[in-house]
Amino acid sequence: MGALVTLDLPSDSPMLGLPWIITFGPLGDVDEWEPVVCGPYERPHALALAEAVVAEEQLMAVVEPLLPALSAEEIRSEIAAAQIAAVDEATQVDQADLYGDFEDIIDEELDAAADEAGRGEPTVPPTEAELRAGFRRIAEILTAKGS
Repeated sequence: MGALVTLDLPSDSPMLGLPWIITFGPLGDVDEWEPVVCGPYERPHALALAEAVVAEEQLMAVVEPLLPALSAEEIRSEIAAAQIAAVDEATQVDQADLYGDFEDIIDEELDAAADEAGRGEPTVPPTEAELRAGFRRIAEILTAKGS
């Protein structure tokens, strides 16, 4: 069994409506090959496909949103936001108490509970027809962006 990594987003996050990609790569350092990137998919389809693949293979699957940008400036803005978030996170770690942060403990407990809850039946991967319908919906989203 492999590993699936994705963002933990609130149910009202606008990122949930974006197209999502899956990057498959080796789980450990022993294997060395170029990652395979698939998509775009709707998020539920991406998660189901990734789960189906890693359930049977020793692979890492990263499911993440695809941010359709319409200009170089929009891309620069996203990069700047990611850099600021990384600095903020590093500052929080540096300022953490010797005994840790109570919220970190809660997050670890929630993660453990989510891991336990996720050990049920694997999600059934979408059919080709469901994926094609998702592709059409993604195309509509991408062509409507900025209109």
